[in-house]
Amino acid sequence: MAHDEQRALEPIEFIQMLHAVDDFYGQPFILLDWQYDILWDVYGTVNDRGYRQYQYAYLEVPKKNGKTSLIAAVSLYHLFCDPPGGQIYCCAADRGQAELVYKAACGMIEQEPEFEGVLKILDSRKEIINLETGTVMKVLSAEAFTKHGINPTVVIFDELHAQPNRDLWDVMTFGAGAARKEPLWWVITTAGDDPDRGSIGWEQHEYATQLRSGEKEDPTWYVKIYGIPEDGLDENGDPIDIFDEKLWFQVNPSLGHTIDIEAVRKEAFAARGKESVERLFRWLRLNQWISLKRTGWQPLTLWDKTQGKWNRSELAGKRCYPGLDLSSTTDITAACYLFPPQEGLPDWRIVFEAWIPEDNMKERVRVDKVAYDKWVSKGFLFTTPGDVVDYEFVESSILAANQEFDIHTLGTDPWNSRMLSQRLMRAGVDTVEIGQDMKNMSPAMKLIEQLMKRGLMTHEENPLARWCWGNVVVAVDGNENIKPMKNKSRGRIDLIVALINAMATAMLFEEVDMNFGEFAESEFLEKLWG
Repeated sequence: MAHDEQRALEPIEFIQMLHAVDDFYGQPFILLDWQYDILWDVYGTVNDRGYRQYQYAYLEVPKKNGKTSLIAAVSLYHLFCDPPGGQIYCCAADRGQAELVYKAACGMIEQEPEFEGVLKILDSRKEIINLETGTVMKVLSAEAFTKHGINPTVVIFDELHAQPNRDLWDVMTFGAGAARKEPLWWVITTAGDDPDRGSIGWEQHEYATQLRSGEKEDPTWYVKIYGIPEDGLDENGDPIDIFDEKLWFQVNPSLGHTIDIEAVRKEAFAARGKESVERLFRWLRLNQWISLKRTGWQPLTLWDKTQGKWNRSELAGKRCYPGLDLSSTTDITAACYLFPPQEGLPDWRIVFEAWIPEDNMKERVRVDKVAYDKWVSKGFLFTTPGDVVDYEFVESSILAANQEFDIHTLGTDPWNSRMLSQRLMRAGVDTVEIGQDMKNMSPAMKLIEQLMKRGLMTHEENPLARWCWGNVVVAVDGNENIKPMKNKSRGRIDLIVALINAMATAMLFEEVDMNFGEFAESEFLEKLWG
């Protein structure tokens, strides 16, 4: 690949002769550094034949960073400067979204006398025609489109994540533009709300992230993604602080220009301790692929604020109730040690252990896109030889814990646990089965929630447990009983299921006051955030 400076400067200089729209109407369109760099790369990188190297330009950026104006300016460049007979399509999920780019382009045209007599706006058809070259820009939505006559030179997909199905994408990409020398597909989108990860938006996002990471290679794709990973973890497997202002600037390249920092600070304040608002903040401001359509349990902020300021050594000899969640291959096997208030312990305390099969861990890192290997290196996760979890390691660990702590009773789900339970009982560890249904799990989950919100339960630092906490999706019945749903949760939740089993066990033997009475939202916020 080579770089042609003149080819890169042509669209850059053209766009910067335009005037902005919306809040900046009438002002010169000055490209921000990140916009300049993208155009420089996409239009200036050429192959050995001198044609543009990139046929797909994938840009993922949070809302309000000026993407619509950028798309409109790019479309006008092609409309005005491309060779005769071009077809430019602005595609979106619905006509209203598709028309946003068209309206922005019209607003730029009306401010430039040079376009008069050259570019004609056909508002009834939502088309703009170059009368000298015959190149046309058309609005196309998923609601109504046909295959007839489509031979695009440029296709712009706005908000690909919102496409209701893959039909429009397939029509506009498969074989389309094959007769053109330099077809170009711009995909400019924000992160999506896709619980099942089955949309065309998620498919292309995943492909783009694989290209960015080097997992796949495709020299025809240019990828630029501004946002935090869907697991909310950094490259070291540690939780990302979503309230770090440096992060806001990193993922919002137009922050301070099209976005007011004070507005973001207000959004962040509203997101603290409020699950629904936090999810919106992560999605719309930090561009994290999220699952708003699911019923989540509790926000990550609650987990973060209940991290204890104590050491595990303080738990030596203390009474505890372990909970187990067993697995075989793909899941994590987890143990949670739950310590009720007792002499020397003023609150409930939680520590974890977890295991994963060594042979398939690398595959799980690739498929789940989760840093299991980093957690192993830091001691939050242990590997067992082979391709299934070896329960002898789990048994040995529990027996060692029984020497360190005062294990009262261990609770486990009935699935695949009876042989291990029998061996533990022969070794002096009492066990009890906890049914994995609402009757057994809902009271434990509600007690955990209330104890945490009242500052009466803390846990050790554990990024793996934190990740599991954020993944929990619950089923809710008509009486507001709840239970975790592994088959609906995006990621693993095994450590939290172990915690629930531990609490359900403790409730069989400890005197626990479940009558919390009315618990106002203001009381929660005051307790949680001071």
